[in-house]
Amino acid sequence: MTEDIKKAVYEPNDPRGLDEPFLPVSVAKQLDLPGNHNNSEAPLKVSGRYITKEYDMGTSRNEKIQAILNPLKSDKEKFWGLKGISFDVFEGDVVGVIGVNGSGKSTLLNILSGALAETSGRLKIKGQTSLLSVWDGLRDNLTGLENIRLKSLMMGLSNKEIDDQIDDISDFSELGKFIKQPVKNYSSGMRSKLGFSIAVHQDPDIMIIDEALSVGDQTFTRKALNKMKEFKAAGKTIFFVSHALGQIEEFTDKTMWIQYGELRAYGDTETILQEYKDWTKWYNQLDDDVKKSYVAARKQAQNDFNRQQLTERIALDQHLTNTEKKKIVRDNAVGGRLSWWNWLLAFAGTGILIYAVYAYMYFGR
Repeated sequence: MTEDIKKAVYEPNDPRGLDEPFLPVSVAKQLDLPGNHNNSEAPLKVSGRYITKEYDMGTSRNEKIQAILNPLKSDKEKFWGLKGISFDVFEGDVVGVIGVNGSGKSTLLNILSGALAETSGRLKIKGQTSLLSVWDGLRDNLTGLENIRLKSLMMGLSNKEIDDQIDDISDFSELGKFIKQPVKNYSSGMRSKLGFSIAVHQDPDIMIIDEALSVGDQTFTRKALNKMKEFKAAGKTIFFVSHALGQIEEFTDKTMWIQYGELRAYGDTETILQEYKDWTKWYNQLDDDVKKSYVAARKQAQNDFNRQQLTERIALDQHLTNTEKKKIVRDNAVGGRLSWWNWLLAFAGTGILIYAVYAYMYFGR
């Protein structure tokens, strides 16, 4: 790399200013990427079209409430965690999701699990999903056994189903007598073991794993990975986020590279991991001031993104019918706020409820 390039300032409108490798694919051509090919003719399990996630950057409670309640206007600073991601995943696919911190990987997985709602786009999921995020749902003041019951109930199991498997979960966690101690006394590794053990004893159609194999010591990590391989052998559809590229390489068949809210690549794991390693090598060769400039520019691009840009990209997509384009553009224009007819229905429903209560109180005496 020449000295002139190393001293350059990275401009958001000049993505090739530093000869950056593996730029984001054109949004309108995302479905042409190899990862979307159905080589086994398996049924389609997950289909995403122009999935976005917009965050209001207001920090006060009043600003956040105004952003939720105001259906027409919000002039607060925006940040687009996802800028229109499109992809297909088929039954039995094990898809790794990689990218630098803050690029939207966990945002996408939370949307797939239903923990977050997308701002716009079309998401179709055929089957039950389960987010395996090991610390979610654990309560510090409860014991390990009590947390097993609580988190299992949160996942939809009945008390009888929990009773049938609580001993298996306890044994798998390797916590021994600590299973009866409050979780606030656990180390981070013990908490991870407990959370992972609870999660893998569910049986969803689509598993969504967010850094869940980085748990405990090396022996337990191997045990956890082997458990996930059992799910893979059973034909489960799996999404797997991890910064441990060795686990991605060992466990997944396809890999999706998401970077600063955009899709960089989606294809077979070996190819995508090599591209990501090449990009990382390129980035690490930059001077520190250029790295800061580069990251600041990419983050600023996530602030500056808007619905009009997305609408223009949707218009170029040859994979969508005109009817599909109109629907996505209409949803995109409304964003995460309710449309006027939804508000009308909400007010009408509230009015009917109030009248019903009044009628009951008046005539029911």
